[in-house]
Amino acid sequence: MHDENGYPDPGYVERRAVDARESARAGRMWWDGAADAYQEEHGAFLGDAEFVWCPEGLTEAGARLLGDPEELRRARVLEVGCGAGQCGRWLRAQGVREVVGFDLSHRQLQHSRRIDERTGHALAVVQADAQRLPFADASFDVVFSSFGAFPFVPSAEDALAEAARVLRPGGRLAFSVTHPIRWSFPDDPSEYGLTVDQSYFDRRAYVEEDEDGNAVYVEHHHTVGDWVRGIARAGLVLRDLVEPEWPEGLDRVWGGWGPVRGRMLPGTAVFSADRP
Repeated sequence: MHDENGYPDPGYVERRAVDARESARAGRMWWDGAADAYQEEHGAFLGDAEFVWCPEGLTEAGARLLGDPEELRRARVLEVGCGAGQCGRWLRAQGVREVVGFDLSHRQLQHSRRIDERTGHALAVVQADAQRLPFADASFDVVFSSFGAFPFVPSAEDALAEAARVLRPGGRLAFSVTHPIRWSFPDDPSEYGLTVDQSYFDRRAYVEEDEDGNAVYVEHHHTVGDWVRGIARAGLVLRDLVEPEWPEGLDRVWGGWGPVRGRMLPGTAVFSADRP
């Protein structure tokens, strides 16, 4: 079942604990069912070969969170949760030597292939789970994720440890997620979304279920402290935490993101860390 916008019907909503296996199963099924509608709705904003970090429109071209562009061109780069590969494709277009993307959703990767053929900038991709990366230790200079897999993993520490494992010494990890403070507010871009209605410290997952109680969509809440602690325990050094402000002139609403709340509260957190 799908809603009027083409997304899988949300069914029943719960807040409960969800383990790694159930999360991965739900994520794969939901994104396979939602990929067409997602690319139709957001594809123009994301671009075919653009690197947009978040609904606020922060770009890698402007932020340079992955490092010096000249050095980046010589790097081996991994994108975690690449979707249709827009960010990795932008890096390839900038002359980056090698970029690999992976995603849990086969349908998202089919969209990546479609865009490859249209743009001529091919991105190497594989279907995989961010909780168990199919790559050797110390095999990438840069690992990044733009609202990719990190919001959907039950253990921030485990996912960050996996990302750090495949980083070479001197490498960079950067990733964007829903700003943790947003979990205290309704997922509503209007004034109603400015009213706190739940505890920031409630780490139970947001779960959409079918009529049999099976998870069909799961998103996990980790506090700012959870992310920082996970970065430190993975042996990484936090370099920056960017909280993009909503820019003037951007009137687009994306789910719970929009100009009303975006000018009052951060909607995105972008973490950047280095491996010594």
